[in-house]
Amino acid sequence: MDNFPGISPISASLPQDTQLLGQPVVKEIVGNDFDSAMMLKCLELAAMALGCTSPNPLVGAVVVQNGEVVGEGFHPRAGEPHAEVFALRAAGERARGSTIYVSLEPCNHYGRTPPCSEALINAGVSKVVVGMVDPNPLVAGGGMARLRAAGIEVVVGVEEAACRRLNEGFIHRILYQRPLGILKYAMTLDGKIATTSGHSTWVTNQDARAEVHRLRAACDAVVVGGNTVIKDDPYLTSHNSNAHNPLRVVMSRSLNLPEQARLWDTSQAPTLVFTEIGSSQTFQNMLREKGVEVLEFRSLTPEQVMTHLYERGFCSVLWECGGILAAKAIAQGAVQKIMAFIAPKIIGGNHAPTPVGDLGLASMTQALPLERVSWRIIGSDCLVEGYLPSVVN
Repeated sequence: MDNFPGISPISASLPQDTQLLGQPVVKEIVGNDFDSAMMLKCLELAAMALGCTSPNPLVGAVVVQNGEVVGEGFHPRAGEPHAEVFALRAAGERARGSTIYVSLEPCNHYGRTPPCSEALINAGVSKVVVGMVDPNPLVAGGGMARLRAAGIEVVVGVEEAACRRLNEGFIHRILYQRPLGILKYAMTLDGKIATTSGHSTWVTNQDARAEVHRLRAACDAVVVGGNTVIKDDPYLTSHNSNAHNPLRVVMSRSLNLPEQARLWDTSQAPTLVFTEIGSSQTFQNMLREKGVEVLEFRSLTPEQVMTHLYERGFCSVLWECGGILAAKAIAQGAVQKIMAFIAPKIIGGNHAPTPVGDLGLASMTQALPLERVSWRIIGSDCLVEGYLPSVVN
């Protein structure tokens, strides 16, 4: 499912993950080409809600009767019915005796909505094909067990790796009680993100920039530092009126920021400014009058920012900051995934900025090796994706 923005191959390590949660696992890898096609259809449906479902996962469902799709649906946002409910509604009476495909294990508990396992049982489906077990300890195999106890055939593990890629932010949130932090940057072949004068428009090509816009649409928030606001005056939107815009987050201890900036226009997307207690009250008031949310911390750090964004219910946070803040985010565990866009250009410069500042590593043996690395060509540019060590997805 390479067409999902911001989602790269990850290991299908479900038994290990659920053991971390102390939950039993029923692991099966079965299915055929038709099952795979229907599960990929579920993922296409689920992706229609990219950026909109947190803290819930992205889920799609398809109801099939005698080889014909008779109902489909996806979970649009938290608090609304789950994918299975929409699919069963669309199928109506044809759901009885059918097979339903769902990208994530049906829930078996009462939350904002009733359990989907009971809805499937009441609809009279004969078989449920599941993409992946839900890592949420409130579910974690319980939904499948309830269906089997009701005499419904259950198959699990069809296109599991693709299902996990789509919901890697949700999985990370469940396992670690933090959003998945993604550091994205664009650099030249010689490792520069701007010239010695600070000029950076544009490092990468238009196709690569469009990929970044799609990535933003898939994330809950995008974080920059004050220097990025001053030097680049970014929009930080998806640049698509039909797509989700993330919460735009600015970290600035002193609020030494321009009074006029694109981020202060909240008509298209919300903006949140984190600062420290004692920073300019006059500037804070000006921001609030423009509709910008301002929060003060005693000590402003990436770790505290991620804690707050977790409490807001976020699953994925995109870091598009400069090298100094990027290094702090990596050092404090606020970043787990790297997305590096590399342009075939050379600009040189002894003092030209680089993507990541000082991490205090003195030898090559201390370098942080990325794991589960993938490469993709976008126009003339290359996108390298990988995960920092000790991140289980």
